[in-house]
Amino acid sequence: MVRLIKRYESRKLYDTEESRYVSLDEIAAFVRGGQEVRVVDNATSEDVTAHTLTLVILEEGKAGKSVLPTELMHDLVRAGERAFSTGMEQVQSGVDRLVQASIDRVAPLRQAREEMGVLRTRLEALEHSLHGLEAAPPVKKKSATKAPRKVAKKKKKAVKKAKPRKTAVAKKSTARRRASKSVR
Repeated sequence: MVRLIKRYESRKLYDTEESRYVSLDEIAAFVRGGQEVRVVDNATSEDVTAHTLTLVILEEGKAGKSVLPTELMHDLVRAGERAFSTGMEQVQSGVDRLVQASIDRVAPLRQAREEMGVLRTRLEALEHSLHGLEAAPPVKKKSATKAPRKVAKKKKKAVKKAKPRKTAVAKKSTARRRASKSVR
């Protein structure tokens, strides 16, 4: 929502939202706080927002708090009316250059951070596997000569115990033999 400020002939500024007079410093605080401000002349209803914000910048310059670079101020004076639109483009391109320069400085740091993350993950996996080895009970070693003999004996027993399976043909022939014996 736009905050409406009325400017009277006495140059006093009246905030219609709070129903009180405000100073240029307070208007600057509104704008810095993210609020949009609209200043109108009370007698003519003319929009004087740009003029008032220029006064805010001027007062901050007098107080030594100017945030605009001198080069930009020179360009604003030289260009006049069209300075606002080109000034914003210049500010935007300056900000873009600053952001790109910051990214160029940050990219190696980001890559190093990613590599550190991979190394950290690998180190945690190694520590986990080492912990697993330390916690496992010791394995008893069997002699090499006893193990094959036991396996061989078990295999022989399994072969002796296994009965041959009857196939469908074998089952039919067994059934025929029994039938022929019962007939005799």
